[in-house]
Amino acid sequence: MSTEQQKRQQRVKTAGAGTLEHESRETLLHYYHQMVLVRHFEEKSAEMYTRARIGGYCHLNLGEEATVVGFCEGLEPTDYVYTNYREHGYAICRGISAPAVMAELFGKLDGCARGRGGSMHLFDLERRFMGGYAIVGGQLPLAVGAAFAVAYKGGKEVIACQMGDGTTNGGQFHESLNLAKIYHLPIVFFIVNNQYGMSLKADQGSAVGELYRKACAYDMRSARVDGNDVLAVRDAMREAVRVARDEREPSLIEAVSYRFKGHSVVDPDRYRNEEEVKQGREQDPIALFARRLTEAGMIDEQGLQRVEEQVSHEIDEAVKFAEESPFPPLESLYDYIYAPDNSEVGEG
Repeated sequence: MSTEQQKRQQRVKTAGAGTLEHESRETLLHYYHQMVLVRHFEEKSAEMYTRARIGGYCHLNLGEEATVVGFCEGLEPTDYVYTNYREHGYAICRGISAPAVMAELFGKLDGCARGRGGSMHLFDLERRFMGGYAIVGGQLPLAVGAAFAVAYKGGKEVIACQMGDGTTNGGQFHESLNLAKIYHLPIVFFIVNNQYGMSLKADQGSAVGELYRKACAYDMRSARVDGNDVLAVRDAMREAVRVARDEREPSLIEAVSYRFKGHSVVDPDRYRNEEEVKQGREQDPIALFARRLTEAGMIDEQGLQRVEEQVSHEIDEAVKFAEESPFPPLESLYDYIYAPDNSEVGEG
């Protein structure tokens, strides 16, 4: 093997498991709370959809909570986030309040995008959450453009671009990675491989089943990580963010998780057999993390129950807030079509 081949091989790796060692109890319990919050928020969103409080498409993060929290905890508040349409949990973990997200799902004026975005287009400029995108892969070129702007201005911000596994089969994925490497841009490409692109298994829709290996074509650093391990995901993100910020080099991370429900809330999920779903749910990231915390003496069963109760109250308050928020007035129909002179859109 040549020296160049060895260098390229070193750029591709499978990230190790996260460890509780050197982690504070406060930090670990915060991660657990966030994971439970995302889970309950998504379960309530599904309920609200069936009650016709939420319209349009609605895609949930159920089963991906460790991936969501780990991704967000690897970033700094000054970094920018671009996501796909399965973004409720990411918005919450980036600091947008659960009430503001729920109100947006309801199409209400107090939503984080003033009721204009709905489930697939959450947005908050203040928190540098640059939106979910309904077009598969639509966020990648925009994220690369933002990273180019940061590099051009000499900034220290990092762009984190989340996507689903199916996105890696599209042309915009390859063009974006190519440009990011050519211009040495401060960006992290983050693939959430929940093992299904709609109803098609990821390894059936891609000639390369291990999606992180696709970065090799662009001589880019990449890693595959257990998406059910919140600490492993966070650590992989922290390293990729460090490389982007300090070395001005892009990276790609593939987080492997499992989607508990169908592609969206209206998907009956008949393409997966019961045994497969059962096995996937046995790797529930919340249950696994709760077990690790209790075994380490960080929390007991009563403590876990208190978290459940606290989160349930938070979600009830979010729904109440959304119900009481008004719809945007008819006369505001044409507002925000063009970029405003201030950051009014996105506050909340």
